[in-house]
Amino acid sequence: QVQLVESGGGLVQPGGSLRLSCAASGIIFSINSMGWYRQAPGKERELVATITTGGTTNYADSVKGRFTISRDNAKNTVYLQMNSLKSEDTAVYYCNAAITVWTGKWTGKDYWGQGTQVTVSS
Repeated sequence: QVQLVESGGGLVQPGGSLRLSCAASGIIFSINSMGWYRQAPGKERELVATITTGGTTNYADSVKGRFTISRDNAKNTVYLQMNSLKSEDTAVYYCNAAITVWTGKWTGKDYWGQGTQVTVSS
């Protein structure tokens, strides 16, 4: 059973920083793309940032220059460094990973973490 476990959320003042982590565990053949999404109250889930195995990154325009996604392939972990946080960044942040697992054969599947709350408020 593959799990994604997130950590690092919390309450921070505007202009502050937080670092989110997401570790994948279980019987994993390989992890392809990894990413972070967020969902604010009353809004749809939206992409924040993604990173490929080779390190190619993609960011939502709203976070470019403020957020940095990175990954440690040896630890099956993806990070999101969030700087210059704004109130509009308040949301539940979800980790996502495309992982090849054994289901009787090697199969690519999409996994989500449980979510971690980020609140930006004075």
